[in-house]
Amino acid sequence: MSMDLAIEIRQNPSFDFTALLPPRDRPQDGVGTREPLDLSVTLRRSQQDRLHITAFRPGERSPRTRIHNAHLEITETAVLRGAARLRSIWRDRLVRHQPTDADGMSDGSFPFAESADLTPMSALSRRLTEELADEGRYLLDNLLDGSSDELRYFRSFLIDTLAGEASLRITFDSDLYLPWPMLAVEPAGSDKDVWDSFLGHRHQVEQTGSPYVPVQAPGTSRSLPVTSLNTDSTLEMVAKAPEVRKLLEERSHLTVRTESETFLDALSGAVFDEDVMYFWCHGHFVENGSPHPHLAVRLSDERQIDADLVLRLRGRFLGLDDARFRPFVLLNACHTGQAAAAPELEHLGKALIRLGADGVLGPQIEIPQVFATEYAYAFLDLYLAGGSTAGEISQALVRHFAREFHNPLALTYSLHCGIDSRVELAR
Repeated sequence: MSMDLAIEIRQNPSFDFTALLPPRDRPQDGVGTREPLDLSVTLRRSQQDRLHITAFRPGERSPRTRIHNAHLEITETAVLRGAARLRSIWRDRLVRHQPTDADGMSDGSFPFAESADLTPMSALSRRLTEELADEGRYLLDNLLDGSSDELRYFRSFLIDTLAGEASLRITFDSDLYLPWPMLAVEPAGSDKDVWDSFLGHRHQVEQTGSPYVPVQAPGTSRSLPVTSLNTDSTLEMVAKAPEVRKLLEERSHLTVRTESETFLDALSGAVFDEDVMYFWCHGHFVENGSPHPHLAVRLSDERQIDADLVLRLRGRFLGLDDARFRPFVLLNACHTGQAAAAPELEHLGKALIRLGADGVLGPQIEIPQVFATEYAYAFLDLYLAGGSTAGEISQALVRHFAREFHNPLALTYSLHCGIDSRVELAR
Protein backbone atom coordinates (compact mmCIF):
# COMPACT_ATOMS: atom_id res chain seq x y z
CA MET A 1 0.00 0.00 0.00
CA SER A 2 1.37 3.38 -0.96
CA MET A 3 1.84 6.03 1.69
CA ASP A 4 2.98 9.64 1.85
CA LEU A 5 6.34 10.23 3.48
CA ALA A 6 6.87 13.18 5.79
CA ILE A 7 9.73 15.37 4.56
CA GLU A 8 11.45 18.07 6.58
CA ILE A 9 13.88 20.37 4.77
CA ARG A 10 16.52 21.32 7.31
CA GLN A 11 18.89 23.29 5.07
CA ASN A 12 18.51 25.91 2.39
CA PRO A 13 21.84 25.93 0.53
CA SER A 14 20.74 28.45 -2.06
CA PHE A 15 19.46 30.96 0.52
CA ASP A 16 16.30 31.56 -1.54
CA PHE A 17 18.41 33.16 -4.29
CA THR A 18 16.60 31.19 -6.98
CA ALA A 19 13.34 32.88 -5.99
CA LEU A 20 14.90 36.20 -6.98
CA LEU A 21 15.28 35.32 -10.63
CA PRO A 22 12.59 36.05 -13.20
CA PRO A 23 10.82 33.14 -14.89
CA ARG A 24 12.59 32.06 -18.05
CA ASP A 25 10.31 32.30 -21.07
CA ARG A 26 12.92 32.00 -23.80
CA PRO A 27 13.64 28.64 -25.45
CA GLN A 28 16.76 26.77 -24.43
CA ASP A 29 17.84 26.24 -28.04
CA GLY A 30 21.52 25.57 -27.79
CA VAL A 31 24.82 27.17 -26.96
CA GLY A 32 25.30 30.87 -27.51
CA THR A 33 21.64 31.98 -27.57
CA ARG A 34 21.43 35.77 -27.38
CA GLU A 35 18.27 37.73 -26.66
CA PRO A 36 17.77 41.14 -28.28
CA LEU A 37 18.68 44.05 -26.05
CA ASP A 38 16.04 46.59 -25.04
CA LEU A 39 18.27 49.66 -25.20
CA SER A 40 21.67 50.41 -26.71
CA VAL A 41 23.53 53.59 -25.73
CA THR A 42 26.72 54.44 -27.63
CA LEU A 43 29.18 56.97 -26.22
CA ARG A 44 32.05 57.83 -28.56
CA ARG A 45 34.92 60.28 -28.71
CA SER A 46 34.09 62.45 -31.73
CA GLN A 47 37.08 64.77 -31.61
CA GLN A 48 39.72 65.76 -29.11
CA ASP A 49 38.14 65.81 -25.64
CA ARG A 50 34.61 65.85 -27.13
CA LEU A 51 31.92 63.17 -26.98
CA HIS A 52 28.98 62.04 -29.10
CA ILE A 53 26.13 59.93 -27.72
CA THR A 54 23.49 57.80 -29.47
CA ALA A 55 20.60 55.75 -28.08
CA PHE A 56 18.04 53.49 -29.69
CA ARG A 57 15.61 50.77 -28.75
CA PRO A 58 15.84 47.84 -31.18
CA GLY A 59 12.52 47.22 -32.90
CA GLU A 60 11.15 50.64 -31.98
CA ARG A 61 10.66 53.36 -34.60
CA SER A 62 13.12 56.21 -34.15
CA PRO A 63 12.18 59.84 -34.85
CA ARG A 64 11.26 60.63 -38.45
CA THR A 65 14.46 62.46 -39.31
CA ARG A 66 17.22 60.61 -37.43
CA ILE A 67 17.94 58.30 -34.49
CA HIS A 68 18.33 59.83 -31.03
CA ASN A 69 21.82 61.33 -30.82
CA ALA A 70 23.64 64.46 -29.68
CA HIS A 71 27.04 66.01 -29.23
CA LEU A 72 27.68 66.38 -25.52
CA GLU A 73 28.73 69.73 -24.13
CA ILE A 74 30.68 68.19 -21.25
CA THR A 75 34.30 67.26 -22.03
CA GLU A 76 35.76 63.78 -21.81
CA THR A 77 38.11 64.97 -19.09
CA ALA A 78 35.21 66.23 -16.99
CA VAL A 79 33.30 62.96 -17.42
CA LEU A 80 36.27 60.86 -16.29
CA ARG A 81 36.85 63.21 -13.36
CA GLY A 82 33.18 62.89 -12.36
CA ALA A 83 33.33 59.09 -12.54
CA ALA A 84 36.46 59.01 -10.37
CA ARG A 85 34.77 61.32 -7.89
CA LEU A 86 31.71 59.05 -7.67
CA ARG A 87 33.87 55.99 -6.98
CA SER A 88 35.75 57.89 -4.29
CA ILE A 89 32.51 58.94 -2.60
CA TRP A 90 31.28 55.33 -2.48
CA ARG A 91 34.60 54.25 -1.01
CA ASP A 92 34.78 57.01 1.59
CA ARG A 93 31.11 57.06 2.61
CA LEU A 94 30.65 53.28 2.82
CA VAL A 95 33.79 51.18 2.85
CA ARG A 96 35.81 53.59 5.01
CA HIS A 97 32.91 54.94 7.06
CA GLN A 98 33.78 55.31 10.77
CA PRO A 99 31.16 56.26 13.38
CA THR A 100 32.03 59.10 15.74
CA ASP A 101 30.80 60.01 19.19
CA ALA A 102 29.44 63.36 20.40
CA ASP A 103 32.99 64.69 20.59
CA GLY A 104 33.75 63.68 17.02
CA MET A 105 36.04 60.84 18.10
CA SER A 106 36.01 57.58 16.14
CA ASP A 107 35.86 54.22 17.87
CA GLY A 108 38.18 52.73 15.24
CA SER A 109 35.58 50.47 13.63
CA PHE A 110 34.53 50.24 9.97
CA PRO A 111 31.02 48.81 10.30
CA PHE A 112 30.20 48.82 6.59
CA ALA A 113 33.36 46.85 5.87
CA GLU A 114 33.10 44.42 8.77
CA SER A 115 29.68 42.97 7.95
CA ALA A 116 27.77 42.31 4.76
CA ASP A 117 24.44 42.51 6.58
CA LEU A 118 23.76 46.13 7.50
CA THR A 119 20.32 45.48 8.98
CA PRO A 120 21.37 46.63 12.49
CA MET A 121 22.33 49.99 11.00
CA SER A 122 19.64 50.15 8.32
CA ALA A 123 18.68 53.77 9.10
CA LEU A 124 22.26 54.93 8.56
CA SER A 125 22.60 52.74 5.49
CA ARG A 126 19.46 54.22 3.97
CA ARG A 127 20.63 57.78 4.63
CA LEU A 128 23.99 57.12 2.97
CA THR A 129 22.30 55.27 0.10
CA GLU A 130 20.07 58.29 -0.54
CA GLU A 131 23.20 60.43 -0.68
CA LEU A 132 24.83 58.01 -3.13
CA ALA A 133 21.71 58.04 -5.32
CA ASP A 134 21.88 61.85 -5.40
CA GLU A 135 25.52 61.63 -6.47
CA GLY A 136 24.64 59.09 -9.19
CA ARG A 137 21.92 61.41 -10.54
CA TYR A 138 24.34 64.33 -10.38
CA LEU A 139 26.87 62.55 -12.61
CA LEU A 140 24.22 61.46 -15.13
CA ASP A 141 22.72 64.96 -15.19
CA ASN A 142 26.16 66.48 -15.78
CA LEU A 143 26.82 64.01 -18.57
CA LEU A 144 23.65 65.07 -20.41
CA ASP A 145 23.62 68.75 -19.44
CA GLY A 146 23.46 71.35 -22.21
CA SER A 147 21.26 73.87 -23.97
CA SER A 148 21.22 72.72 -27.61
CA ASP A 149 17.97 71.41 -29.06
CA GLU A 150 19.49 68.06 -30.03
CA LEU A 151 20.84 67.53 -26.51
CA ARG A 152 17.57 68.59 -24.91
CA TYR A 153 15.56 66.12 -27.02
CA PHE A 154 18.12 63.36 -26.46
CA ARG A 155 18.19 63.90 -22.71
CA SER A 156 14.40 63.72 -22.54
CA PHE A 157 14.31 60.43 -24.46
CA LEU A 158 17.10 58.73 -22.52
CA ILE A 159 16.04 59.81 -19.02
CA ASP A 160 12.39 58.93 -19.70
CA THR A 161 13.48 55.49 -20.93
CA LEU A 162 15.82 54.82 -18.00
CA ALA A 163 13.27 56.06 -15.44
CA GLY A 164 10.33 54.15 -16.93
CA GLU A 165 8.58 51.37 -15.12
CA ALA A 166 9.96 48.44 -17.13
CA SER A 167 13.19 46.63 -16.30
CA LEU A 168 15.36 46.73 -19.43
CA ARG A 169 18.40 44.92 -20.78
CA ILE A 170 20.84 47.73 -21.57
CA THR A 171 24.25 47.87 -23.16
CA PHE A 172 26.43 50.97 -22.85
CA ASP A 173 28.74 50.66 -25.84
CA SER A 174 31.24 53.24 -24.74
CA ASP A 175 34.80 54.42 -25.22
CA LEU A 176 34.65 55.55 -21.59
CA TYR A 177 34.13 52.82 -19.02
CA LEU A 178 31.89 54.54 -16.50
CA PRO A 179 30.28 53.11 -13.32
CA TRP A 180 26.92 52.77 -15.08
CA PRO A 181 25.10 50.65 -12.43
CA MET A 182 25.95 53.31 -9.82
CA LEU A 183 24.35 56.12 -11.86
CA ALA A 184 20.78 57.01 -10.91
CA VAL A 185 17.55 58.59 -12.13
CA GLU A 186 14.42 59.95 -10.49
CA PRO A 187 12.10 56.92 -10.72
CA ALA A 188 8.69 57.35 -12.30
CA GLY A 189 5.53 56.91 -10.27
CA SER A 190 4.48 57.92 -6.80
CA ASP A 191 6.23 55.08 -4.94
CA LYS A 192 9.79 56.40 -5.11
CA ASP A 193 12.09 53.82 -3.56
CA VAL A 194 15.66 55.08 -3.20
CA TRP A 195 17.04 51.70 -4.30
CA ASP A 196 15.06 51.88 -7.52
CA SER A 197 16.87 55.08 -8.45
CA PHE A 198 20.05 53.19 -9.38
CA LEU A 199 20.41 51.92 -12.93
CA GLY A 200 21.88 48.65 -11.67
CA HIS A 201 18.79 48.03 -9.53
CA ARG A 202 16.28 49.01 -12.20
CA HIS A 203 17.90 47.29 -15.18
CA GLN A 204 20.32 44.63 -16.37
CA VAL A 205 23.37 46.65 -17.40
CA GLU A 206 26.57 45.86 -19.25
CA GLN A 207 29.42 47.95 -20.63
CA THR A 208 30.80 47.05 -24.05
CA GLY A 209 33.16 48.91 -26.38
CA SER A 210 36.05 46.44 -26.60
CA PRO A 211 37.58 45.29 -29.90
CA TYR A 212 35.84 42.48 -31.78
CA VAL A 213 36.45 39.17 -30.05
CA PRO A 214 37.79 36.09 -31.89
CA VAL A 215 35.17 33.82 -33.43
CA GLN A 216 35.23 30.45 -31.67
CA ALA A 217 33.26 27.28 -32.26
CA PRO A 218 30.53 26.66 -29.67
CA GLY A 219 31.63 24.46 -26.81
CA THR A 220 29.96 21.21 -25.95
CA SER A 221 27.52 21.05 -23.07
CA ARG A 222 28.82 19.16 -20.05
CA SER A 223 27.24 17.82 -16.91
CA LEU A 224 29.49 19.91 -14.64
CA PRO A 225 31.16 23.24 -15.48
CA VAL A 226 34.94 23.50 -15.60
CA THR A 227 36.19 26.22 -13.26
CA SER A 228 39.32 27.61 -11.67
CA LEU A 229 40.03 29.39 -8.39
CA ASN A 230 42.99 31.73 -8.78
CA THR A 231 43.75 32.97 -5.32
CA ASP A 232 46.12 34.42 -2.78
CA SER A 233 46.56 31.70 -0.16
CA THR A 234 46.47 34.30 2.64
CA LEU A 235 42.80 34.90 1.75
CA GLU A 236 41.71 31.25 1.76
CA MET A 237 40.13 31.42 5.23
CA VAL A 238 38.75 34.97 5.05
CA ALA A 239 35.03 35.32 5.76
CA LYS A 240 33.03 33.03 3.44
CA ALA A 241 35.98 32.10 1.20
CA PRO A 242 36.08 28.45 2.40
CA GLU A 243 32.40 28.06 1.53
CA VAL A 244 33.00 29.53 -1.94
CA ARG A 245 35.77 27.01 -2.54
CA LYS A 246 33.58 24.16 -1.28
CA LEU A 247 30.80 25.30 -3.63
CA LEU A 248 33.20 25.22 -6.58
CA GLU A 249 34.51 21.80 -5.56
CA GLU A 250 31.03 20.30 -5.28
CA ARG A 251 29.45 21.94 -8.31
CA SER A 252 32.26 21.94 -10.89
CA HIS A 253 35.52 20.40 -12.03
CA LEU A 254 37.82 22.77 -10.14
CA THR A 255 41.46 23.72 -10.61
CA VAL A 256 43.06 25.76 -7.81
CA ARG A 257 46.01 28.02 -8.56
CA THR A 258 47.84 30.01 -5.91
CA GLU A 259 51.03 30.93 -7.80
CA SER A 260 51.27 33.23 -10.79
CA GLU A 261 53.58 30.82 -12.64
CA THR A 262 50.90 28.11 -12.65
CA PHE A 263 48.24 30.54 -13.86
CA LEU A 264 50.43 32.06 -16.55
CA ASP A 265 51.49 28.60 -17.80
CA ALA A 266 47.83 27.64 -18.21
CA LEU A 267 47.07 30.94 -19.94
CA SER A 268 49.97 30.36 -22.35
CA GLY A 269 48.43 27.20 -23.82
CA ALA A 270 46.29 27.38 -26.95
CA VAL A 271 43.36 25.62 -25.26
CA PHE A 272 42.14 27.20 -22.02
CA ASP A 273 38.83 25.40 -21.71
CA GLU A 274 37.20 26.81 -18.58
CA ASP A 275 33.61 27.94 -18.14
CA VAL A 276 34.32 30.14 -15.12
CA MET A 277 37.61 31.71 -14.11
CA TYR A 278 37.33 33.04 -10.56
CA PHE A 279 39.91 35.37 -9.01
CA TRP A 280 39.96 35.80 -5.23
CA CYS A 281 42.99 37.96 -4.63
CA HIS A 282 44.20 41.52 -4.26
CA GLY A 283 43.80 44.17 -6.95
CA HIS A 284 45.76 47.39 -6.87
CA PHE A 285 47.18 50.15 -9.02
CA VAL A 286 50.88 49.91 -9.85
CA GLU A 287 52.92 53.10 -10.10
CA ASN A 288 54.82 52.95 -13.38
CA GLY A 289 56.42 56.37 -13.68
CA SER A 290 53.64 57.68 -15.93
CA PRO A 291 50.64 59.85 -14.99
CA HIS A 292 48.46 56.73 -15.24
CA PRO A 293 49.12 53.83 -12.80
CA HIS A 294 47.92 50.50 -14.22
CA LEU A 295 45.73 47.90 -12.56
CA ALA A 296 47.17 44.51 -11.62
CA VAL A 297 46.14 41.52 -9.53
CA ARG A 298 48.46 39.38 -7.44
CA LEU A 299 48.16 35.78 -6.26
CA SER A 300 50.31 34.36 -3.43
CA ASP A 301 53.61 35.54 -4.90
CA GLU A 302 54.72 39.04 -5.87
CA ARG A 303 54.22 38.78 -9.65
CA GLN A 304 51.94 41.51 -10.99
CA ILE A 305 49.35 40.15 -13.45
CA ASP A 306 48.15 43.00 -15.65
CA ALA A 307 46.51 43.53 -19.04
CA ASP A 308 49.74 43.73 -21.03
CA LEU A 309 51.07 40.52 -19.50
CA VAL A 310 47.99 38.46 -20.41
CA LEU A 311 47.95 40.01 -23.91
CA ARG A 312 51.64 39.20 -24.40
CA LEU A 313 51.17 35.59 -23.37
CA ARG A 314 47.91 34.87 -25.13
CA GLY A 315 47.67 37.37 -27.98
CA ARG A 316 49.50 35.04 -30.38
CA PHE A 317 46.49 32.68 -30.35
CA LEU A 318 44.03 35.25 -31.66
CA GLY A 319 42.49 34.03 -34.89
CA LEU A 320 43.80 30.44 -34.62
CA ASP A 321 41.13 27.81 -35.28
CA ASP A 322 42.42 25.34 -32.68
CA ALA A 323 42.66 27.89 -29.86
CA ARG A 324 40.00 28.22 -27.19
CA PHE A 325 39.45 30.83 -24.50
CA ARG A 326 35.94 31.86 -23.56
CA PRO A 327 35.48 31.75 -19.77
CA PHE A 328 33.22 34.00 -17.79
CA VAL A 329 35.61 35.80 -15.44
CA LEU A 330 34.68 36.89 -11.92
CA LEU A 331 37.45 39.27 -10.86
CA ASN A 332 36.70 39.45 -7.16
CA ALA A 333 39.48 41.87 -6.31
CA CYS A 334 39.51 45.57 -5.55
CA HIS A 335 39.07 47.97 -8.49
CA THR A 336 38.96 45.20 -11.12
CA GLY A 337 35.65 46.44 -12.55
CA GLN A 338 37.27 49.83 -13.13
CA ALA A 339 38.88 50.76 -16.43
CA ALA A 340 42.24 52.32 -17.05
CA ALA A 341 42.66 56.01 -16.27
CA ALA A 342 42.60 56.88 -19.98
CA PRO A 343 40.52 55.13 -22.67
CA GLU A 344 43.52 54.36 -24.87
CA LEU A 345 45.25 52.39 -22.09
CA GLU A 346 44.69 48.68 -21.58
CA HIS A 347 42.97 47.37 -18.48
CA LEU A 348 42.61 43.81 -17.29
CA GLY A 349 38.92 43.26 -17.98
CA LYS A 350 39.16 44.74 -21.48
CA ALA A 351 42.20 42.58 -22.25
CA LEU A 352 40.39 39.39 -21.18
CA ILE A 353 37.39 40.30 -23.35
CA ARG A 354 39.70 41.03 -26.28
CA LEU A 355 41.19 37.55 -25.91
CA GLY A 356 37.75 35.93 -26.03
CA ALA A 357 36.33 35.90 -22.49
CA ASP A 358 32.54 35.68 -22.53
CA GLY A 359 32.21 38.35 -19.87
CA VAL A 360 34.03 39.96 -16.93
CA LEU A 361 32.45 40.96 -13.63
CA GLY A 362 34.28 42.97 -10.98
CA PRO A 363 33.89 45.80 -8.45
CA GLN A 364 34.47 49.44 -9.37
CA ILE A 365 36.01 50.28 -5.99
CA GLU A 366 37.96 48.67 -3.19
CA ILE A 367 35.56 46.12 -1.79
CA PRO A 368 35.34 44.76 1.79
CA GLN A 369 36.45 41.13 1.94
CA VAL A 370 33.42 40.06 3.96
CA PHE A 371 31.02 41.42 1.37
CA ALA A 372 33.14 40.16 -1.54
CA THR A 373 32.88 36.55 -0.35
CA GLU A 374 29.13 36.84 0.24
CA TYR A 375 28.67 38.22 -3.25
CA ALA A 376 30.88 35.56 -4.85
CA TYR A 377 29.02 32.71 -3.13
CA ALA A 378 25.64 34.11 -4.16
CA PHE A 379 26.68 34.74 -7.75
CA LEU A 380 28.44 31.41 -8.32
CA ASP A 381 25.65 29.44 -6.65
CA LEU A 382 23.25 30.73 -9.29
CA TYR A 383 25.61 30.89 -12.26
CA LEU A 384 26.90 27.31 -11.91
CA ALA A 385 23.33 26.02 -11.99
CA GLY A 386 23.09 27.01 -15.66
CA GLY A 387 20.15 28.64 -17.37
CA SER A 388 20.30 32.09 -15.80
CA THR A 389 22.50 34.74 -17.37
CA ALA A 390 25.09 36.90 -15.68
CA GLY A 391 22.90 39.93 -16.42
CA GLU A 392 19.89 38.41 -14.68
CA ILE A 393 21.94 37.26 -11.70
CA SER A 394 23.82 40.53 -11.16
CA GLN A 395 20.57 42.51 -11.13
CA ALA A 396 18.90 39.97 -8.83
CA LEU A 397 21.80 40.22 -6.38
CA VAL A 398 21.64 44.01 -6.31
CA ARG A 399 17.99 43.69 -5.30
CA HIS A 400 18.68 40.88 -2.84
CA PHE A 401 21.44 42.67 -0.95
CA ALA A 402 19.39 45.87 -0.91
CA ARG A 403 16.25 44.22 0.42
CA GLU A 404 17.68 41.62 2.79
CA PHE A 405 20.99 43.18 3.87
CA HIS A 406 20.29 46.93 3.36
CA ASN A 407 23.65 46.99 1.58
CA PRO A 408 24.21 48.87 -1.72
CA LEU A 409 27.70 47.48 -2.45
CA ALA A 410 26.40 44.97 -5.05
CA LEU A 411 25.87 48.02 -7.28
CA THR A 412 29.64 48.43 -7.53
CA TYR A 413 29.97 45.13 -9.41
CA SER A 414 29.96 45.95 -13.14
CA LEU A 415 29.61 43.64 -16.13
CA HIS A 416 32.07 44.15 -18.97
CA CYS A 417 30.12 42.43 -21.74
CA GLY A 418 28.55 39.24 -20.38
CA ILE A 419 24.90 40.26 -20.03
CA ASP A 420 24.00 37.05 -21.93
CA SER A 421 26.71 34.83 -20.45
CA ARG A 422 25.54 31.57 -18.94
CA VAL A 423 26.78 28.05 -18.35
CA GLU A 424 25.41 25.50 -20.79
CA LEU A 425 24.88 22.19 -18.99
CA ALA A 426 23.90 18.85 -20.47
CA ARG A 427 20.44 18.00 -19.17
